[in-house]
Amino acid sequence: MKRLVIAALALVAVATPAVVDAWGNTGHRLIGIAAMRALPADMPGFLKTPGAIADVGELAREPDRWKGAGQPHDRERDTAHFIDLDDAGHVFDPRGMTLAELPRLKSEYDAALTKAGLDVDDAGYLPYAMIDAWQNLGRDFAYWRVLNAAERRETNMERQAWYRADRIRREALILRDIGVMGHYVGDGSQPHHTTIHYNGWGEFPNPEGFTNSRQTHALFEGAFTNRVARLDAVEAAMPAAGLDGFDVKARTVSYLTATLGTVIPFYRLEKAGAFRDSDPRGAAFVNERLAAGAAELRDFIATAWTASGSASIGWPAVKVAEVEAGTVDPWIAMVGED
Repeated sequence: MKRLVIAALALVAVATPAVVDAWGNTGHRLIGIAAMRALPADMPGFLKTPGAIADVGELAREPDRWKGAGQPHDRERDTAHFIDLDDAGHVFDPRGMTLAELPRLKSEYDAALTKAGLDVDDAGYLPYAMIDAWQNLGRDFAYWRVLNAAERRETNMERQAWYRADRIRREALILRDIGVMGHYVGDGSQPHHTTIHYNGWGEFPNPEGFTNSRQTHALFEGAFTNRVARLDAVEAAMPAAGLDGFDVKARTVSYLTATLGTVIPFYRLEKAGAFRDSDPRGAAFVNERLAAGAAELRDFIATAWTASGSASIGWPAVKVAEVEAGTVDPWIAMVGED
């Protein structure tokens, strides 16, 4: 229930329904747009069009717009947006595992938390949402590769028309799935989405006297970010691509661990008044955090594309590389033999 409380506070504090339980509209749009504009040159051309870039910016808000559908939808999906780590990096408290110790499956994660006396609804499962979305995008790209190659080579006009239509459908689906993945990756760059101190410091030892205001989360990611976030500043702050040796679980752990390291700096800045008006200290922090999210999303998209080249898809399964080389006809695998 705690995240629903934050959503309600956001409505009161910022007076707009856009700001709920994640970066607001501004933050998520900027992360999606900056990531798409920074994709490597060898990515498919349809991803580089102004329309596609704008679509991802809008679709990056989608998991927030799902909210309110009812149960079990909301309870199952709301906890995908965060993972609450203590100051030592354990899920929720010392009874929980560290990010490096996350089990392979979310069901195993849930079981381990339950056995430890913790509740996944309190702890959250953001790493699994990110990894699942990356794997899903890899499947999307694998199907697109096959459709694109088959459409170019097919001499049967009816089959070629089917490949073209399915490729267009797949392109729309890819943009949607990048947007959804971008939302969760973006959440992972917001300090409050990686910590037990998610809305004020809370009932924990507080030697530095950090704020306990229950408006902290909403005001930071909503009204303040809307005032100070700028695409040019985000793009300028994005680190270089890190694609070599990419392992999605290890990268997710590293990324969220880095964000956890910004929690205390956030609270120190908040105490110093940096998130009022358009304070340049707070603005720099916001744009750096958005840049971290955009760079991570860029790399998640690019590595999903690379991984798709060695995949197999359809039934009977065909290898993407063999279809692209022209040595396998994918028709039955794509259309289905029934």
